[in-house]
Amino acid sequence: MTHAIGFLVFPGFNILDLSGPLAAFDTASRDLSPSPYRLQVISEQGGAVASSAGLPVLTQPFGDGPLDTLVVTGGRGVPQALESASLLAFIRQAATARRVTSVCSGAFLLAASGLLDGRRATTHWQQAAALQRQHPRVRVEADRIFVQDGPVWSSAGITAGIDLALALIEQDLGADAARAVARTLVVYHRRPGGQSQFSALLDLAPATDRIQAALSFARDHLREPLPVDRLAEAACLSPRQFGRAFLAETGQTPAKAVERLRAEAARPRIEDGAEPIEAVARDVGFADPERMRRAFLRCFGQPPQAMRRGRRTAAPILQVS
Repeated sequence: MTHAIGFLVFPGFNILDLSGPLAAFDTASRDLSPSPYRLQVISEQGGAVASSAGLPVLTQPFGDGPLDTLVVTGGRGVPQALESASLLAFIRQAATARRVTSVCSGAFLLAASGLLDGRRATTHWQQAAALQRQHPRVRVEADRIFVQDGPVWSSAGITAGIDLALALIEQDLGADAARAVARTLVVYHRRPGGQSQFSALLDLAPATDRIQAALSFARDHLREPLPVDRLAEAACLSPRQFGRAFLAETGQTPAKAVERLRAEAARPRIEDGAEPIEAVARDVGFADPERMRRAFLRCFGQPPQAMRRGRRTAAPILQVS
């Protein structure tokens, strides 16, 4: 079976939002006959469409045949794309496809089309709070690499589109094929969808599934107490074995890793400014705002109040990807 994959672009799209996933699917097709994928880059009018970097890409007008999977890119041109009724209508119609996906701020287009209502989704961490504020019916998971909710998938910023594509390839062709693509692209196969977007946590890179399971458990239970014995139970190890293994594999103690998880879960909400700092601290599992303040100083070099003030003077939303 050949899967028709459509990559939707618009003026000002981010070139890596397109080229990363496109390269992954192209690589998966390279040595297989018949090819499992038919790839097409589509836009509202067709023809050459310039990326935010000025690089033009030749496209076909959308609506030319059914798609198995739609990949909606993000980029600086998203605010203008949101004004196109026909583009949003096309995305809504694509709900009949087997899968509809977004990369980075492309999630705003899915949300505006109504496809994320009542669903879990993610986007670049700098845009997550804005997505939640503008689309309260979406369940935004700010610290995820990618999220699948039924037939709708969304990924974090820019290079996370490659992780998304590898997951889709694995669903279609199996884990061995996805691993082969990752090796060819010289990328990690593959960052789990539930893994944090933030580079500091990616650096933990545990070598075993048991420690990864403990980290995943911690991410899913941040609001609850997370003593070593509870994490050890999630890893199916004794507390003593777990403590040693965790430190050896990540270079951090479990307590420091949990503190970082909580700080990074709180960060986009602090920057958004819509919630009291005390409420954010409580919701991500800090015993009190003072403990969160000390954690922010250790993790980010500034307290939550300063980070919130700085974000208020930052550039407008939707400028990351």
